[in-house]
Amino acid sequence: MRRVTRWLARHDRARAWTLLAPGTLWLLAFFVLPVAIMGAYSVMERGLYGGVEPGFTLEPYARFFDPLYVRILARTLWLAALTTLLCVVIGYPVAYAIAGAGRWKHALLFLVVLPFWTSFLVRTYAIMFLLRDTGLVNSALLALGVIDEPLTLLYTPGAVLAGLVYGYLPFMILPLYASLEKLDPALLEAAESLGARPAARFLRVTLPLSLPGLVAGSLLVFIPSLGAFLTPDLLGGARQVMIGNLIQQQFGAARDWPFGAAASFVLMALVLAVVYVFLRRGASALPEEV
Repeated sequence: MRRVTRWLARHDRARAWTLLAPGTLWLLAFFVLPVAIMGAYSVMERGLYGGVEPGFTLEPYARFFDPLYVRILARTLWLAALTTLLCVVIGYPVAYAIAGAGRWKHALLFLVVLPFWTSFLVRTYAIMFLLRDTGLVNSALLALGVIDEPLTLLYTPGAVLAGLVYGYLPFMILPLYASLEKLDPALLEAAESLGARPAARFLRVTLPLSLPGLVAGSLLVFIPSLGAFLTPDLLGGARQVMIGNLIQQQFGAARDWPFGAAASFVLMALVLAVVYVFLRRGASALPEEV
């Protein structure tokens, strides 16, 4: 009997590893190996005509802390944080309304995910057509007599922020909806019966119970906003460079692979640190405060 039990245990472990093998191989081939290659490139010297030369140097990392690149990193952090905040402010009421929409919730969710049916590049170009000097926004303001000449809306920080919020807002709404949809109405009724006002019911019942969705949505918005390069490139132009644009330029036109790899690793370390602090402190502190 013991032999049969041991054989079954080994069989179960072998089957588990067999099921894990495809995903493990995929991650090794397309995540671990590329990251390892970039890690090696980040401590090599730049080749004369691009690429890398054998050797070891930390000059790419030291170069990243030049004031020029530090300002780009600070701008990126600021825009990513502001994008996340705006997505929370806009997405929370939308998710709350959808969760309580009854039979209409599926139709409203369909409208939330509908933009994903169109290429992100096409949607970004659509925003460009809205914000340019002869676009819909300026044309409407001119027709209403609000302004006398077109406003400079494109190639500004505001345009980049609008593009980021528009692109990542569904990633905030969907996790929040998943948390709010599970909220038991009896808890709100009990709080109301105990004399809690609407603001108190929200702060003491709704917000703490929806915190997992808020945390997940914030991470899903903040992390890709840090690495965004298409939206700043198209809506911000050369004047609104973010860290994603810097890395893309180093691997593209500049052909400085060591510096691009070093910038990528600095950004990766920063993201991991922010996520760690957010999950360990921010997520656990909010329920105690409310």
